[in-house]
Amino acid sequence: MKFNIKVILLGGLAMYVAQFIVSMATGGVIHEDILKELYIANASFWRPELNQDPPDMAALMPRWIATGLIATFILAGIYDNIRSGLDGSGLIKGIKYGVILFLFSVCFSAGWSGVFNLPETIWIWWNVEALVIYLVGGAALGWVAAKFSPE
Repeated sequence: MKFNIKVILLGGLAMYVAQFIVSMATGGVIHEDILKELYIANASFWRPELNQDPPDMAALMPRWIATGLIATFILAGIYDNIRSGLDGSGLIKGIKYGVILFLFSVCFSAGWSGVFNLPETIWIWWNVEALVIYLVGGAALGWVAAKFSPE
C-alpha cells in the first residue's frame, strides 16, 4: 500500500478547496432554497446550531473544516492506491474517481434512508450535490496528484 504524503496533503487539500467552493454555490440553491421547507419540517434531525434563527453556521465551521480535511486526506490516500487502475490523464482519472465516490454515496444514502425517516427529496438532492462535488473534487485531486506525483 502506498502512502505518498504529497498526494495525500496536496491532493487532499486541492480536493477540499474545490469541494468547498462548489458547496458554496450548491448550498445556496439546494439547502437554502429547494430543501429549506423540508429541513424546517424535519428540524429534530439537525444540530441545535442549525435550528437557531438565524442558523449559527459559524459555530459548526470548525467541525466541518476539520472533518472535511480529514475526509479528503483519507480519500486522497485511497485515490493514490487505485489511480493506476484508472485510464486517462490525471484530470480524467480524478473525474472517474469522483464517479466512484458518488456511487458509494448513493449506496450509503440508500442504506441510511432505511434508518432515518427523512423525505426522499432530501436524499435525492443530497446525492445530486454529491455528484457535482465529487466530480469537481475528484478532478482537482487527480490533476494535483498527476502534477506532484506522476505514476
